Amino acid sequence: MLKAKTYSLKGSKLEDTTLPKEFGQRQNLPLLAQAVRVYEERSHIGFAKTKTRTEVNRTTKKVYKQKGTGGARHGARSAPIYVGGGTAHGPKPIRRVLTLPKKMTKLALYQALSAKLFQKQVFVISGIEELAKTKEARDFIKKVAKAEAIKSKKFTFILSDKNTTLKRYLKNLEDVKIDIYKDLNVFNVLFGGTLVFDNEIFAKKVTKK
Repeated sequence: MLKAKTYSLKGSKLEDTTLPKEFGQRQNLPLLAQAVRVYEERSHIGFAKTKTRTEVNRTTKKVYKQKGTGGARHGARSAPIYVGGGTAHGPKPIRRVLTLPKKMTKLALYQALSAKLFQKQVFVISGIEELAKTKEARDFIKKVAKAEAIKSKKFTFILSDKNTTLKRYLKNLEDVKIDIYKDLNVFNVLFGGTLVFDNEIFAKKVTKK
């Protein structure tokens, strides 16, 4: 059974939280690399464009006569060799969108979470809904970092849908990122430092008959 260390908002150690079985996936490095590559490619708009010599607004008159000057032969000032001339082989706004099937994306995410759990970089915070000041979140980070001997300063708080409004108390903290559990992606998990999950994410929902 997979478990993660759990702390209260005050930084007190609580009973470990049982995690879903998806957190126990075996690592598939090629799949993780592919998922990161797709994320990075899709995060760029890809509309960079430079003007060629036919598009720049410069005279096309020949600079000087072809022969007898003692200098190199030149044509128009729009040539790439001149300052203000066109760019040769520059970027064009061609968008090639990489995609990853939903099943592979989901599997890669679980593998990233499993890797973080194996590296002991996954914790759970209980009672985060009581957070009312940025200072409280800062004190929590300091206490957990000291208790667990965490050297990395990067933390990512992963909130449940219920506690999304708590972003305002976390966004001003240095080296701290905020994410919503349903919007998690492989890149933010792998490069998010220590992950702190809202315990509401793993709370068992009781259905009324």
